Amino acid sequence: MSTLTERYRGPADLPQQIPFFPLRRAILLPRAGLPLNVFEPRYLAMLEDVMSGPRVLGIVQPATGDGEESPAGKVAELRRVGCVGRVTAYQELDDGRLAIVLTGITRCMLTSEVATANLYRTFTVGFERFLADFIVGEGEDDVDRQTLLAALKTYLKARQQRADWSAISKAGTEALVNMLAIASPYGPEEKQALLEAPTLKARAEVLMALAEMELAAGTDGSGSRLQ
Repeated sequence: MSTLTERYRGPADLPQQIPFFPLRRAILLPRAGLPLNVFEPRYLAMLEDVMSGPRVLGIVQPATGDGEESPAGKVAELRRVGCVGRVTAYQELDDGRLAIVLTGITRCMLTSEVATANLYRTFTVGFERFLADFIVGEGEDDVDRQTLLAALKTYLKARQQRADWSAISKAGTEALVNMLAIASPYGPEEKQALLEAPTLKARAEVLMALAEMELAAGTDGSGSRLQ
């Protein structure tokens, strides 16, 4: 991860116009990985262009509705806050799909859409609101790690799920919080709340609150309860 950190020290190291992958219930966060299977022609074309350039693209959620996972065309309204990342793993599969891992660099504001002939969408972005994202481990000392781990254990026990506690214990607090947020099974509103949490501490607190709400309600985590 040090190579990625050294490569992107601030906004000047990133393009100002970035292609985006709109994907419902998916978020990306700094220095955390998001595995993706890409099969739609528009996104295969996007990856071909991205891999021949800076290898940077963004993930953003659609803004409204509970329709298709990734809205077709270029008219669907998107969230204003997304996250940009670098393709750090890339594999061509026999069936034509691409298996990639996108590693987060920084969150961003989508400021305006760029008119192109491409099937995928490109946006001008701003990073000023998220300069702290470039700082590795920013806010780790403020996170109540033990309370977070206790909440995770309670959640997993109630769901009769297991975890690799050896790997969890070795993970840095930033990596732990951000990967739990990415992997969490919640709905679009919850995922966006996790993405937009202003600090690592706030994100950890949102994770714990959502787990408590889900356990109290006896739900499976797939709904959306934030309004």
